[in-house]
Amino acid sequence: MNAEFINPFVAALLNVMQTMAQTELKPGKPQKKADDKAGGDVSGLIGMVGENVQGSLSISFEKGLVLEIMHKMLGEKPDSINSEVNDMVGEITNMICGGAKNELDQKGISFGMATPMVVSGENHTIDHQVDGKKMIMPFSHESGKVYLEMCFNK
Repeated sequence: MNAEFINPFVAALLNVMQTMAQTELKPGKPQKKADDKAGGDVSGLIGMVGENVQGSLSISFEKGLVLEIMHKMLGEKPDSINSEVNDMVGEITNMICGGAKNELDQKGISFGMATPMVVSGENHTIDHQVDGKKMIMPFSHESGKVYLEMCFNK
């Protein structure tokens, strides 16, 4: 995976968190990922398919951060991850992928997006169902971490 392909997803994540949740995230170092274990407590996963690219993106939030984002975006702060939090994570996943898609379309890389899936629970796993290398990039905030994970066939 090259930076030209990854950077639009990073930029979209930072933009969505800033504009929709007034939340500044501090990027960590991207790394290759070998296992399927999610970094957070709730994850949104979305597939992408185009003529010359197949991939998937997941965004995995730690509980403290996702509850803080829920509070900032919707004015509610539940005590635990519930169906409303899951719905919000699905929408955030869609917004991030859509933002990156717009930028990549301008570079001649186009793909369709599937409907996001949301998985929650301690030690849940993420199955990208794409034959390719996985990359994970952590972001930190005082309320917790979020992990951007991508897998593409090129």
